[in-house]
Amino acid sequence: MTTLIIIIIVLLLYIIIQYNYLINLKNKIKQSKSGIDVYLTQRFDLIPNLVECVKAYSEHEENVFTKIAESRSKYFETKNLKDGEVVNKEFKEIIAIGENYPELKADQHFLNLGKTLSKIESQLQAARRIYNSCVTKYNICINSFPANIIAKIFKFSDEDLFEADDEVSNNIKVEI
Repeated sequence: MTTLIIIIIVLLLYIIIQYNYLINLKNKIKQSKSGIDVYLTQRFDLIPNLVECVKAYSEHEENVFTKIAESRSKYFETKNLKDGEVVNKEFKEIIAIGENYPELKADQHFLNLGKTLSKIESQLQAARRIYNSCVTKYNICINSFPANIIAKIFKFSDEDLFEADDEVSNNIKVEI
């Protein structure tokens, strides 16, 4: 009888510890996702400055600026990281516009914006790696025995890795 009580207590302790560990991993995922959001927001805050700087040199590119403003607004409404990545495509177009105007490339404000953007891009890449690391650790845990039993009981499910469009990620290189 005493042995049975000890086994039940140990089993309950294991379930409690494992459940708390899974909650901890889940919260780390939320925290790292928030980090991506912070860097996306910083980058999006640069957009109006970059647009104004480039706009002075390229009035006929109004369509690009409109698309960026719409995509930026959509991201802030949904806070969906995938929507945030759509803006990367428009960033590529703004950088291309800037490269087509030699006098703009020499503008100090444009140069500073480019450096800030490059810094934020590298921080965003790091935040994505942290997020994916947290998701991978969590997914491995909930799919490994015996934690998978507790994960199923408490309805923990796999999280998706953050996968930016490779074309977008590879083309957002700000070299000024």
